[in-house]
Amino acid sequence: MPTYTVTVANLSLSPQQKSQIAEAITAAHSAQTGAPRFFAQVLFSAANKGDHFVGGRANTAPQVFVHGLVREGRSIEIKQALMSQMLEEIVRVAGITAEDVWVYLQDIPAIQMIEFGRFLPAPGDEAEWGKGFSPEKRASLPR
Repeated sequence: MPTYTVTVANLSLSPQQKSQIAEAITAAHSAQTGAPRFFAQVLFSAANKGDHFVGGRANTAPQVFVHGLVREGRSIEIKQALMSQMLEEIVRVAGITAEDVWVYLQDIPAIQMIEFGRFLPAPGDEAEWGKGFSPEKRASLPR
């Protein structure tokens, strides 16, 4: 359901750090929204040296950017708690300051998203929606 793209600039994350950040984002999303953990997916990419600019000038500071596409329908308080939890963990895992982490959440109506081959349910209707998985798909999903 939510897709989080983590882009780093002037920073190299180890496989262990990527795993820890993916776990932190997944845990935060599940804890703050109540959605099952298997809904969250995290993708990583890195900007090439010299490809990140701030104010028209090449940036040399290590930075992490998180862009989350999430279903609309959650309160500002939930979204801010989600972003704050992610921020805290990313700072800890990446070893950078909070000033070097940027987090954006973008709401998308559930009716404009297809995952697992079906339109997504409204927040709170995940359990009923999940009953439509094939036994094979259900068995393959992390708990």
